[in-house]
Amino acid sequence: MTLTAEHLVPTHCPYCALQCGMSLSGTTVAPREFPANGGGLCQKGWTAGSLLTTPQRLTTPLVRSGAELVPATWDEALDLVARRITEIQAGHGRDAIAVFGGGGLTNEKSYLLGKFARVALGTSQVDYNGRFCMSSAAAAGTKAFGLDRGLPFPLTDIGDADAVLLIGSNPAETMPPFMQHLRKAIDAGGLVVVDPRRTPTAEQASLHLAPAPGTDLALALGILHALVAENLVDRDYVARRTRGFEAVWRIAVRWWPERVERITGVAAADQRRVASLLATARNAYVLTARGTEQHASGSDTVSAWINLALALGLPGRAGSGYGCLTGQGNGQGGREHGQKADQLPGYRRIDDPAAREHVARVWGVDPASLPGPGRSAYELLDALGTATGPKAMLVFGSNVVVSAPRSAHVVQRLRSLDLLVVADFVLSETAAMADVVLPVTQWAEESGTMTNLEGRVLLRQKAIDPPDGVRTDLEVLSGLARRLGQPAQRFPVRAEAVFAELREASRGGLADYSGVTYDRLRDGEALHWPVPGTDHPGTPRMFLDSFAHPDGRARFVPVEHRGPAEPVDDEFPLIATTGRVLQHYQSGAQTRRIAELSEAVPEVYVEVHPDTAARSGLADGDWARVISRRGETAARVRRVASMRPDTVFLPFHFPGAQRANLLTNPALDPASRMPEFKVCAVRLSPKDGAA
Repeated sequence: MTLTAEHLVPTHCPYCALQCGMSLSGTTVAPREFPANGGGLCQKGWTAGSLLTTPQRLTTPLVRSGAELVPATWDEALDLVARRITEIQAGHGRDAIAVFGGGGLTNEKSYLLGKFARVALGTSQVDYNGRFCMSSAAAAGTKAFGLDRGLPFPLTDIGDADAVLLIGSNPAETMPPFMQHLRKAIDAGGLVVVDPRRTPTAEQASLHLAPAPGTDLALALGILHALVAENLVDRDYVARRTRGFEAVWRIAVRWWPERVERITGVAAADQRRVASLLATARNAYVLTARGTEQHASGSDTVSAWINLALALGLPGRAGSGYGCLTGQGNGQGGREHGQKADQLPGYRRIDDPAAREHVARVWGVDPASLPGPGRSAYELLDALGTATGPKAMLVFGSNVVVSAPRSAHVVQRLRSLDLLVVADFVLSETAAMADVVLPVTQWAEESGTMTNLEGRVLLRQKAIDPPDGVRTDLEVLSGLARRLGQPAQRFPVRAEAVFAELREASRGGLADYSGVTYDRLRDGEALHWPVPGTDHPGTPRMFLDSFAHPDGRARFVPVEHRGPAEPVDDEFPLIATTGRVLQHYQSGAQTRRIAELSEAVPEVYVEVHPDTAARSGLADGDWARVISRRGETAARVRRVASMRPDTVFLPFHFPGAQRANLLTNPALDPASRMPEFKVCAVRLSPKDGAA
């Protein structure tokens, strides 16, 4: 039928951090004019309504009885969880219970989950899958600018750029509506893409640089060297608005482009061309994403790209800048309000006495009762069931069996737990391992706020009622908290009430939401944090006058190229890198349940250069064994002539023996604790039969 205005509920897509505007009538999706997507949707967005009627939907709690999960009432399930938590903490202490969240949870859920961990459980052991997403960019941005907001400018500003340097991102597949904002740069011959693969995004670039995986930092140093050698540094900006350039130059002086070419494979002439292109553009942006972040030196690598942007005088200048393209739907808001191991709401540090005092006052608890920093995501998973690690874990909005590195080891750690509780709307691979599964609402069945990649707070409004028997995550947390002895009013169940408390908890913090209200969002106001008062218009463009360091200046951060944590050798001569495809999202728990998307890409594949495939005895369409030091994955061979001969690529959306993360290396960045998803040493061999 033709949808009229009265049929439509304005909302936002459940997937990536663009948070494209859409409208719903029942489960029918219609595009909606919104700055991030300009009325466009990708294939995932168009089919998002199908997820709401999946026959695999959970509508009753499940409790493990032997090898089986059997239906239970909500009271039975929550009573069991509360009783087991109490018993485990009595025997092993508060930190024996862990909480694992997700970057797709609303701000309200992220906030209440962190509060639940620190207050109802009293545990420090809380982190979330956003640690796997853009934590390296967050660490680098904080060092350079004093705070981290993915894009410190509106996304639409990029549409006026003459030149864009896009590093480690493939938005033509991962967030297609984003590409409209690159149109001017593409048409002007100013789009430069840095990616080991010739992706659909790289196909549209005027210049594609394909460095060996794990060598991005050397490439950034080479381009910076060219910038200085060609006298293209914005010396006035560097003198007025930054500190530390000379320390960075002392390193970059050794990385002349010809030396960098030998390490990266990127021609010295192309490095100089990029330096000239960016320096002579009227408006230019440097944008990073997962491809350059998910390394054991990811935060240093992002710092190197920020150093380049600072030398060009881009950050804090209207029409130009540096930014990070956030991946998950609420990857930005999800790390601002307390589900991260080292943070309290408002981007406050949990080890800051003033921050603890402020948040404890809002929560009505003694600051001394709040735990300190806990383990980061992979370290938390690695510690499960060990002598000093948690004995139980509650998981909300994450599917770590598929998404975590060294996946087989993570499965072993989950099996060692005394209690695993998973809240989800389908029986994900992680939920299937649980002792208790709690069925929760989907995106269109509840209201809540999200913060997209440009720091804009959005209201995702309820459009349909959930099935009978399903509860919201807020109701689950409140029900458990009451059973653990907390007063009911401390854990509200209405999203707007939770948000009102979040506003107070964030007041005065770096990510100040105190001036954001549901009424302002319903009225369509564009509110980019910080919004320190209800009469404040928000901060769409940050750093125009000063950066967030006490002296108002940005910092150059000296960094040195180290290379991958796991180099290739004779036994494992190839580099495997992972990523996303157009039709699927994250662990695939959602998109693999939509027929149109699953039929388009039904199984994992490995992209291989034809010569590399031939040397391994593999033809197009064969099943291959991709083997690393941690395990092996079965994947269908795709011979791709544009691939580097030393590199193979696998998407990470698939379960079981097709998990790309059976291969990946959990080596961690020392600052961000991000695992090295993007580089691991592998070999290929034929596989008998299908996966």
